[in-house]
Amino acid sequence: MSRPPLDPERREFLARGLKAAAALAATGLAGHALGWRTGRADREEVHDWPVPDFSQPAADPRLAIVTGPDRTTNLRKAMEALGGWARFVKPGDGVLLKVNAAFASPATLGATTHPDLVAEAVAQCLRAGASRVVVTDHPIHDQASCFEWSGIGAAARRAGAELWVPREDDFAPVTLPGGRLLRHWPFLKGPFKGIRRLIGLTPVKDHYRSGASLTLKNWYGLLGGRRSVFHQDIHTLIAELAQLVRPTLVILDGTTTMIRNGPTGGSLADLKATDTLVVGTDPVAVDAFGVTLLGREASDLPHLARAAAAGAGTASYELLNPVRIQAGAS
Repeated sequence: MSRPPLDPERREFLARGLKAAAALAATGLAGHALGWRTGRADREEVHDWPVPDFSQPAADPRLAIVTGPDRTTNLRKAMEALGGWARFVKPGDGVLLKVNAAFASPATLGATTHPDLVAEAVAQCLRAGASRVVVTDHPIHDQASCFEWSGIGAAARRAGAELWVPREDDFAPVTLPGGRLLRHWPFLKGPFKGIRRLIGLTPVKDHYRSGASLTLKNWYGLLGGRRSVFHQDIHTLIAELAQLVRPTLVILDGTTTMIRNGPTGGSLADLKATDTLVVGTDPVAVDAFGVTLLGREASDLPHLARAAAAGAGTASYELLNPVRIQAGAS
């Protein structure tokens, strides 16, 4: 016995239901493809986390370039030139130090933030009155191994900092307004709780995709999910990170520079003594100078021009009238 035909209203209702089901399935597949789970009920709306702006009002001096063979001496000289740690860290502040701990390799190979620099920054922040200092990164390889092999973990603990090794539930989705890539993407939110100052510390390295790994590329370590999908459009991704993450201060270590085979290196032959440390409040300007330590120009890194055009800083670092200091060994 044949069924009577569906009336138009019934057909429309079923069509809408099928479309809704297809949309939900697509959303679920997209989330699975990113390796990202919210851990919330399907019917609960997920709100993106607004990444705080940790930058301070522009005030001179904004950029210090110190030359000398000892990175801790260079950092002290640079901070003195910028007005001292008290200008950036106030009593009671929680401070987050975002290091580069991406690889399980020793500090001598230059692929990660040097532990001496970590220890000095932690000590100076605490001396300035910070209530706590947190050191973190989201390494590519086994996280515990990366922090320990690089020496960063031991240096952080010894200086009195908390070492934050990311867990799955530390991530929350973020979106850059107007962004093309950073949309509902998992971001390392956990260690930011109670934080009022954000400082980036990273070495100068060659990078086979982005041309250089400097302070802006360092924020890549705050992303979760399958972030390797960004490799094909790395300059857009770094420019968007420059807009999303607004630090208090960045510290770029060019005491030794990885001039080739970056970002991992693996041989002392990949390194060159360039005896320079750059500290500033404008990460774009810091990177524009930093890339010269690799024998390249700011124009060789498309993400710098894009970040500057978006208002994240200036690629013409000389406009900031950088303080230049010649420091001796400690």
